[in-house]
Amino acid sequence: MRTVIAGGHGKIARRLERLLASRGDQVAGLIRNEDHAGDLLDAGAEPIVCDLESAGAEEVARHLAGADAAVFAAGAGPGSGAARKDTVDRGAAVLFADAAERVGVRRLIVVSAMGVDDEPPPGTDPVFAAYLRAKGAADADVRSRSGLYWTVLRPGRLTDDPGTGTVLLAQSAPRGAVTRDDVAAVLVALLDHPATAGLTLDLVGGPTPIDEAVAAVLA
Repeated sequence: MRTVIAGGHGKIARRLERLLASRGDQVAGLIRNEDHAGDLLDAGAEPIVCDLESAGAEEVARHLAGADAAVFAAGAGPGSGAARKDTVDRGAAVLFADAAERVGVRRLIVVSAMGVDDEPPPGTDPVFAAYLRAKGAADADVRSRSGLYWTVLRPGRLTDDPGTGTVLLAQSAPRGAVTRDDVAAVLVALLDHPATAGLTLDLVGGPTPIDEAVAAVLA
């Protein structure tokens, strides 16, 4: 399998790259900063310099051509303002989906966040509210596409603790934390189970081994 990951230098993406490369898959990561190429090579991934805020769908499509699957794991990141929440967390996700459709890469997994279908409650920090709205709009766009076998994964609060290998994965789950290690492992399992297409799944730490958790949402 060849998988192309948007946001290839992100914390989840690099974990995913290592997992895929270690089992012999081909994996490439789109990065904005060419100085990050070495980190991707260390993870076993092919670095592709492509700024999703300035690239067009045709350019992104060239990078996706020949892939079996695509994963959107990009984000504006901490310290960015409301405008970049829209251009990256929404705009880049829509662009990535457009490019995937253009070259027939039908399997797309989007890393989103819990609770983004709802309007942010009053008093929410304006930048965080912009992030939630951008993620919600991106998810809605992707889920409207009949030409893609999409899955939207919505982790809870992310931590850098060691992975546990057990999670709670469901179409609706109580809020909680989850390790980035476990998010990456769940992404691998979702890639291996294309029947999860069409599902929007919450993910937090829990008691169920990851393979069993994925099987359960398919049951």
